[in-house]
Amino acid sequence: MLRFNRRLAAGLAVAAATALAAWIPAPASGTDLAGSGGELAAATPPNIILILTDDLAWNLVQYMPQVQRLQQDGVTFTNYTVTDSLCCPSRSSIFTGEFPHDTGVFTNGGTDGGFAVFKGRGNESRTFATALQGQGYATAMMGKYLNGYLPADTQGGSQPYVPPGWSDWRVAGNGYPEYNYDLNENHTVVHYGGSPADYLTDVVSGKGRAFVQNSVAAGKPFLLEIATFAPHGPFTPADEDLNDFPGLTAPRTPAFNKLPANAPSWLAANTPLTAAEKTTIDTNFRKRAQAVQAVDRLIRDLRSTLAASGVADNTYIVFSSDNGFHMGEYRLLQGKMTAFDTDIRVPLIVSGPGITPGSTRPEVVQNIDLAPTFQRIGGADVDPNINGRSLLPLLNGDAAPNWRTASLIEHHGPNQAADDPDAQTVRNGNPVTYSALRTATYTYVEYSNGEREYYDRVADPYQLSNIAGTLTAARLAALHTALDALVNCHNQNACWTAGHVTA
Repeated sequence: MLRFNRRLAAGLAVAAATALAAWIPAPASGTDLAGSGGELAAATPPNIILILTDDLAWNLVQYMPQVQRLQQDGVTFTNYTVTDSLCCPSRSSIFTGEFPHDTGVFTNGGTDGGFAVFKGRGNESRTFATALQGQGYATAMMGKYLNGYLPADTQGGSQPYVPPGWSDWRVAGNGYPEYNYDLNENHTVVHYGGSPADYLTDVVSGKGRAFVQNSVAAGKPFLLEIATFAPHGPFTPADEDLNDFPGLTAPRTPAFNKLPANAPSWLAANTPLTAAEKTTIDTNFRKRAQAVQAVDRLIRDLRSTLAASGVADNTYIVFSSDNGFHMGEYRLLQGKMTAFDTDIRVPLIVSGPGITPGSTRPEVVQNIDLAPTFQRIGGADVDPNINGRSLLPLLNGDAAPNWRTASLIEHHGPNQAADDPDAQTVRNGNPVTYSALRTATYTYVEYSNGEREYYDRVADPYQLSNIAGTLTAARLAALHTALDALVNCHNQNACWTAGHVTA
């Protein structure tokens, strides 16, 4: 296996990045495709770009002007949740359109999670990438794949492993520090060092723009996923952003340093945050805001490239996160894995052909809906055995009076793997195994130890009063039945039916 210095392989990305620093406004959605390369766009299927961040919570969007511009140009889903507020299970659901109970990926490693389980259960052969590649799309994966994936691993072959479905593969293993990492670049391991030019978010940004230009030149529709490690810990900003947001502190919502009434046992023993803990939270929140500045520039530069290449009008741009993040809420230090909205409700913002600028959709949607959406956009068949539903009607502005009313969250815990980059103590929040039902108005949780939570998010939007103990036996039974139906659904029709909860 050969190993090269980054600079020996960077020529194409550097050339692609030239003259793209300035913002070029993207044409408004739904405009006439004629002119400025419109003929090319009209003659090819729509392109798709998924920008997937790591641990980005809604409270960081206010520091991302390009994401806000994307909202102005597209649609924002206000009730979008993930199937598990943990990296690998969530990403597995995105790739396949399936809940953890069907992908088999509930954690980041071990016997019930990680890359090994995802691959071992055959999930790699049925992703949106394999479907769109079968439709003639150029497909690229850049940045973070799945926990446990190592760039140099051959998986029993003769060269570093690249999963099926991807025509351009530039993926890291431990890219969390943003410097001093390896990328598997189409079966060749390339090392990147510690210079400013090696900052990972910037590197995949340049490679993504080169992929777009190459695909357009080849006359092929394209699917590009850029999955940043930012703003995951250790929260490393680019050098140019190190002095941004002086004095910034974490938001002090009503849930900050507040224990919910009737909290479950995994949380109930947490004492108030100390002054030192609050200082650490504030320091890290500022670093997270700094770290997403490079992501924001990535969006700006990709849209610049789309406009310059004449395909902006024919490209869907999808911005999201694999899970949210809490920082001080519920007396928890920084972390995720809970069923609180801080962790499971994340941004989903989409711009593209026919989307009404500045619109919002309140429907209950999940990350299992992304794969069938991408497949429908690309003209591919959707396997009836998946769990998700295409969002294309919602993107087109159609009415959806019979849309699902509930989402499912599944989590295995507590997480006690010391080598997991998402390992958390009780102080950070490390719940036992649970399943949760979330509608537009309430959240209901069942834990493996028999405990339950119920939050009326209309009366209690910050989820500070667990009122499960006040519900009647009949109501609790109805909620359990509804949750059980979702936990045990295994195809699109069954999961769609189970998602229409009236309890």
